[in-house]
Amino acid sequence: MIAAAPLGAPPDRQPGWFLALFALAAAGGAVAYVPLLTVLLPQRIAELQGSEDVAALAQVTFLGAVMASLANIAVGWLSDRSGVRRPWIVAGLVLSNLLLLAVGAAASVMQIIALVMVWQVALNLMLSPLMAWAGDCFPDAQKGVLGGALALAPALGALAGSLVTHVGLVTPDARLLVVAGLVSALVLPAVLLGKGRVRPQLMVPATRPAGPVRARGLVARMWTARLLVQVAEGGMFAFLLYWLRSIAPGYPENAAANIFSLVLVGAVPLSLWLGRWSDRHARPVRPLVASALLCATGLLVMAAAHTLAQAMAGYALFGLAAAIFLALHASHTLRVLPAPRHRGRDLGLFNLTNTVPGMVMPWLTVLLVPRFGYGGLFVLFAALALASAGLLAASLRR
Repeated sequence: MIAAAPLGAPPDRQPGWFLALFALAAAGGAVAYVPLLTVLLPQRIAELQGSEDVAALAQVTFLGAVMASLANIAVGWLSDRSGVRRPWIVAGLVLSNLLLLAVGAAASVMQIIALVMVWQVALNLMLSPLMAWAGDCFPDAQKGVLGGALALAPALGALAGSLVTHVGLVTPDARLLVVAGLVSALVLPAVLLGKGRVRPQLMVPATRPAGPVRARGLVARMWTARLLVQVAEGGMFAFLLYWLRSIAPGYPENAAANIFSLVLVGAVPLSLWLGRWSDRHARPVRPLVASALLCATGLLVMAAAHTLAQAMAGYALFGLAAAIFLALHASHTLRVLPAPRHRGRDLGLFNLTNTVPGMVMPWLTVLLVPRFGYGGLFVLFAALALASAGLLAASLRR
């Protein structure tokens, strides 16, 4: 039983060990889906079909994203109503691991499609209450460094994909089992040792002097700003290799994967430093504006690139800035949501900014690249990043 703090007292900061364990748990969520969706699932479909099947992979990806979107909102709402988060996280962990192993045993593409859709529901049974739990536990004065720590998630997700596919390190039949083991090892410590970490003051509705209308406007700007950057980030995630090969034909797959991993790993210390700076100076929006502007700059460099060195420089700038933006934005979102009793549901609505780009990006790219080339696509992405920066900068003047 948590003793209530005096009314108006700031919530207690969480100890460093719990912050670290929570960051690892969030990384476990990325490890659960990044290796499967980027490497292992395409390989499994190719094994069953006898060759690469882009249409089948697109169908699995699209339907999985739809299920993930709906499940994240529904499970968030259920965890709000139940008043607990940790039991949902454990249930999602167990079910998603079992379904992950079932995907490896699927005998047809139709079975894979059905299993991945159910797996997405189970995965979000873990992910949705996990992020809502962060809002229940970490005070505003600590959310910047929390956001920096969340940059670890995509980095470990990418590294896990490299680990389980490394030749000679893990046998193909054991890859999904290793992924399930890694996810359990990352998620369970925070959940098992995190009892009593909820701060009662964080469960009280926020009072905003600007009023509810302006508060809703801030939430809407935050949502739109993230969506705009996610469209650009998702497009680069999907088509990085093809773009590099348009500049340097024959560019190897593993080199592209290594660049992607290095950029994400490099973003971790920068995100932590900027998150700590934003906590110390109580300026959480400024790093978001700056990183969105750097995203646009990197994309314009990429649009103008004619050599591999120019392309790498532009992508490194964009990739670092995007990773920092998304990590710090995730934690700042927890500040601006006004109703703790709907925190899980509202974060599920914010999660649409992660899933919707995956549904529309392939079609947008098909429409633009044949006519305008990758340069035209990157100019569009840069405009979206600039619009994101403008939306966030407007909140600084209010």
